[in-house]
Amino acid sequence: MELQTENGKKKVPLSTGLKWLRLVCMAVVFGIIAGGVMVGMNYLGGSMAAEEESIPQTSTVKVTAKAEDSDAVVAVAREAMPSVVTISTMSVEEMRSFFGGTQEIQVQGAGTGVIVNKNESELLIATNNHVVEGASQLSVGFVDQSSVEAQVKGTDVDNDLAVVAVQLSDIPAETLSQLKIATIGDSDELELGQPVVAIGNALGYGQSVTTGVVSALNRDLSLTDESGTAITSTGLIQTDAAINPGNSGGALLNMAGELIGINEAKTSSSGSGGSVDNIGFAIPIDKAEDSLKELMNLPTREKVDPSEASYLGIEGETITQDITQLYGIPTGVGVVAVEQGSPAEKAGIQQGDVITQFDGRAVANQQQLSDTLQYYKAGKTVDVTLQRADNGQYAGQTVSVTLGSAKEMPQESGASSTAESSDT
Repeated sequence: MELQTENGKKKVPLSTGLKWLRLVCMAVVFGIIAGGVMVGMNYLGGSMAAEEESIPQTSTVKVTAKAEDSDAVVAVAREAMPSVVTISTMSVEEMRSFFGGTQEIQVQGAGTGVIVNKNESELLIATNNHVVEGASQLSVGFVDQSSVEAQVKGTDVDNDLAVVAVQLSDIPAETLSQLKIATIGDSDELELGQPVVAIGNALGYGQSVTTGVVSALNRDLSLTDESGTAITSTGLIQTDAAINPGNSGGALLNMAGELIGINEAKTSSSGSGGSVDNIGFAIPIDKAEDSLKELMNLPTREKVDPSEASYLGIEGETITQDITQLYGIPTGVGVVAVEQGSPAEKAGIQQGDVITQFDGRAVANQQQLSDTLQYYKAGKTVDVTLQRADNGQYAGQTVSVTLGSAKEMPQESGASSTAESSDT
C-alpha cells in the first residue's frame, strides 16, 4: 500500500512572480521552524482548556437528529469552525536548472490547524509537523478570512505533530471575539462505524467539511516527509471522510463536536498500484495530547538576522528509521565529518556521533537541525545531546557548544547541499 499525505504547493523562481501550482499527494507542507512559547495546558475533565475566558471553548453539540443526518453535521460544523484555521507557508528550495547549476525556488503550501489553547500572549494551534517543515514564512487564517503571521513553536517529527503560535496582540479584536478553542474528546472510546466530521483547508481553497465513519482503529503506516525522513505513525484512526490536499493538521470531530483526531494522511493506491478511495488517517487526540503539552511549553524563538547567523561546523546526514532497523544506529543526525577548528570540534563532537537533541529540542533529521540553527545567534552556548558508539553500543552524552559565526564557516566542502547530507 502506497501511503501519501496531503499537501498543495506551488514553486516559483525568487526573481519572478508565482507561476505554477504543484499539488503533492502528501499532507506534507512546509518546513520545521524551531520555536515555542511558554504556555500552560490545563487539563479540565481530560481536555485542553484556555487559561482565560476571553476565548471560549467550543460547546458540546446536543444532537437531536440522527448522527448521520445533515442537521447534525451542520450543528457540528457551525460550532467547530471557529476553532479551525488555515495555514499557509512559504519555503525556499534549491533546484538544478536546465542549463546546469542551481536555482532557488519559492515553494508555497497549504495546511490546516486546530486552536487548542492560549496563554497570556499567544494563541496555540495544533497541526502536523509535515505541514510546517522547512517553512521560512508562516501565516494563519481565521474563520472571518483574516490572516496574521505566525511562528512554529515546536515540532515532534516522530509523531508528526507541531504547535504554531500567534501573538494575541496581532489578532484584531473583532476576529478574536469570533474564535473558539476546541473541546477535546476521548479518542480511546471510539467504535467502528461511529460517524465523524473532518474540517480542513482542502486544496488551499479554505475550510471545507466532509463526513464519514470510523473505518478502523490502531492502524500503523509508514510516511516519508519533505526531508526524506521515514516516519512510522502508529495507532491511527482510519476514516472514509474525505481527507484531501491541504487537510493535513485539520480536525476530526465526533458528533458532539469534540476533537478526537488530527488529520494526517490518505492512501491513494494499493500495493498492486490500483487506485483506492476513502481511506484517510488521523492521529488520535489521546495519543497527541502529551506531545502537544510538551511542545506548548517550549520557549518561543525568533529567527536571527543573517548578519548574526550561527553555525555548528559539521557535515551531517539523516539517520532514518530504516537505517536504525538495519544497523542499530540511533535516529537523528549522523556526523559524517567535523570541520577543523569549528565549534563542534572544540566541544568534542566526533565523526560517527549521532546528534539527537539541540538545546533540549529533539532532532530527527539534518533539515530540522539546519532550520533550528536559524534561531540562534553566533556566540550562543547550547547543549547538544548525542549518541556515541562504544564497543558496538551507543551511549548518550551532552556537550556544550558555543556557536560560531556563519560568516566564518568554511565555504569549501565536499558536503552535498541536500537535506540528506549537508554542512551545518
